[in-house]
Amino acid sequence: MDLLRSLVDFIMHIDVHLSDIVTQYHGWVYGIVFLIIFVETGLVIMPFLPGDSLLFASGALATMNGGINIWIAIPVFFAAAVLGDSLNYEIGRKVGKSIPENSFLGRFVNKERMQKAQDFFDKHGGKTIVIARFMPVVRTFIPFIAGASKMRYSHFITYNITGALLWVLVGVFSGYFFGNIPFVRDHFSAVTLGIVVVSILPAIIGLIRTKFKK
Repeated sequence: MDLLRSLVDFIMHIDVHLSDIVTQYHGWVYGIVFLIIFVETGLVIMPFLPGDSLLFASGALATMNGGINIWIAIPVFFAAAVLGDSLNYEIGRKVGKSIPENSFLGRFVNKERMQKAQDFFDKHGGKTIVIARFMPVVRTFIPFIAGASKMRYSHFITYNITGALLWVLVGVFSGYFFGNIPFVRDHFSAVTLGIVVVSILPAIIGLIRTKFKK
């Protein structure tokens, strides 16, 4: 519970925590944010880290002279996103179909879902990888399933790069252009929560539609 409470506090007050990190660690903030994004996208067991809100907060701090240079942040965050998805793909390719069904990962990646993922990627693979970038939790599982489904890496990396670039640019520049608006600045926690809700809304709608179809 303490870990969950700390995570929620970090997400809801990410602007304050990020500002504190800049104050304490200065230039190391890029490495810290790189690590968070890399872990969120690269390890299938860490889908709950705040990627979207972290990008937005970084862009917002850049406008307030908060110690973040947007032209350094963008390539660093982009590299983290691409490398994270590539690692996740490789993990899925090597162990994806050998995961015991009664294990933690087996609940999410069973044989039936693997076959469905294979069929889906044959038809919509590239589009799925790009769109999933903007969906928390989903973006962590998609590259893993892509690797487990034996999607060609040459095909995967193209959409990985495209999705990562769009995600970082949209996230950082949204914070850069809107983060310093008085209403947004004064209600940053609510805005952060709104970003999370909007991001996961497509996944929720898709789940509801699937339930009704069944």
